[in-house]
Amino acid sequence: MLSVSNLSVQFGKRVLFDEVNTTFTQGNCYGIIGANGAGKSTFLKILSGKVEPTSGHVHLEPGKRMSVLEQDHYAYDEYTVLEAVIMGNKPLYKIKKEMDEIYAKPDFSDADGERVGVLQVQFEEMNGWNADSDAASMLSNLGIKEDLHYTKMADLDTKQRVRVLLSQALFGNPDVLIMDEPTNDLDYETITWLENFLANYDNTVIVVSHDRHFLDAVCTHISDIDFGKINHYSGNYTFWYESSQLAARQRAQQNKKAEEKKKELQEFIARFSANVAKSKQATSRKKMIEKLNIEDIKPSSRRYPAIIFERDREAGDQILNISGLEASVDGELLFKDVDVNLNKGDKVVVFSKDSRATTAFYQIVNDKQKADAGTVAWGVTTTQSYLPADNSEYFGSDLSLVDWLRQWATTEEEREEVYIRGFLGKMIFSGEEALKKCNVLSGGEKVRCMLSKMMMTRANVVMLDEPTNHLDLESITAFNNALKKFKGTVLFTTHDHEFAQTVGNRVIELTPKGVIDRYMAFDEYMGDAKVKELREKMYS
Repeated sequence: MLSVSNLSVQFGKRVLFDEVNTTFTQGNCYGIIGANGAGKSTFLKILSGKVEPTSGHVHLEPGKRMSVLEQDHYAYDEYTVLEAVIMGNKPLYKIKKEMDEIYAKPDFSDADGERVGVLQVQFEEMNGWNADSDAASMLSNLGIKEDLHYTKMADLDTKQRVRVLLSQALFGNPDVLIMDEPTNDLDYETITWLENFLANYDNTVIVVSHDRHFLDAVCTHISDIDFGKINHYSGNYTFWYESSQLAARQRAQQNKKAEEKKKELQEFIARFSANVAKSKQATSRKKMIEKLNIEDIKPSSRRYPAIIFERDREAGDQILNISGLEASVDGELLFKDVDVNLNKGDKVVVFSKDSRATTAFYQIVNDKQKADAGTVAWGVTTTQSYLPADNSEYFGSDLSLVDWLRQWATTEEEREEVYIRGFLGKMIFSGEEALKKCNVLSGGEKVRCMLSKMMMTRANVVMLDEPTNHLDLESITAFNNALKKFKGTVLFTTHDHEFAQTVGNRVIELTPKGVIDRYMAFDEYMGDAKVKELREKMYS
């Protein structure tokens, strides 16, 4: 279907890809993974023809059509929403446009009539007469209501544009679909619809995503970029991650017999296959489990940060009591009548359709913003640590990372450079990296610094507002595992479905008409019929 031959990419002295040869076949969904800077987005741009490789070439089977999720949100501002979607099928749109131009001529000739006849046959073969209705249906499925279909793209907000461009990429059943971070700016319901759509998609999908739940739901293969090469592994992200960790442990077990290692790997594959077959994601695409084999299991060279949250002391029974909390922004009500009593060990997904509401909530409970009404009372035995969505206020100086982290030391031992470097080293700031200036860090590096700070403060209550923003898959996975093991209390808001589902045991949803508070896992909460009915009332 789509192949890459002898592909090399070099920027200056840096070699990104070195003689890559690989094939993407029909009916499979490939999740492209790799460390930050490995070249994931560059590789997609090469496949789509937007970037030329240094050498080698990309070959798409003749007669096949490729569709790419547009990253420029303003590229179609002059077109209507419906027209922008149909433009996703370029051959179809070209025929439609030529027919419209001929029909618009004031002096319609015999030659024009003959040309229109040819075009109409081609148009019908491409199911063109149903293009408008198919595009409208796709838009509706992605949350763009009919009254917006003839609106100019320029008049839409960012979240609406993202949905239209996603509709454009999916329109017309492309043979090869390429998407870079397709779940960005999508809500839970829309991501779920997209997961189901792609899990049953018959053609080739190549996707880059930091959303592990999404990769697990849609991928038949994981394509790992490492050391300038790309290797395909059968299975989804969880299978790749767990099997590579198992292989790494086995490699370290020098004295273990080969037969024992093989048996352990076989048992792992059997266990994973059974779990996939029983899960709600076990769609037609999940035939991948039939192809899993021991040869696919290899240790990864990835470096995972060592995120370990410990507590100086265990909190008492009184954690947090919130009464009558209310907040608004620019006169618009975000939430009201929030009455919450946190218990020891609660791990709460703080949720809202409006991200401003959750951020305001964290700012208020951390005494960084004044509420319109209500009270917040922390238990006397609690200590809090907070990771805000916007951490820029922490990185305005030109301190080295060692001196930056030293600001939160409370004892002489903690002020020692060896002690501080230990925490930075856990977050992969070792050697000279620990002497970087804090005002030149990338978004991901800033979050890792904040995590070093949180680990060093050893709080018994951890609060996180969109903690996975800017992090790579390795950091997200390690972060997720650390919170599952943490014995304290957690309040967190995240767009990472896997994070929400595997960490949270309680959901608190903030709405303009009050609060919904349920002790249940996130998927159970979102799928509960009574909760759905209540949510509709709260937002209506």
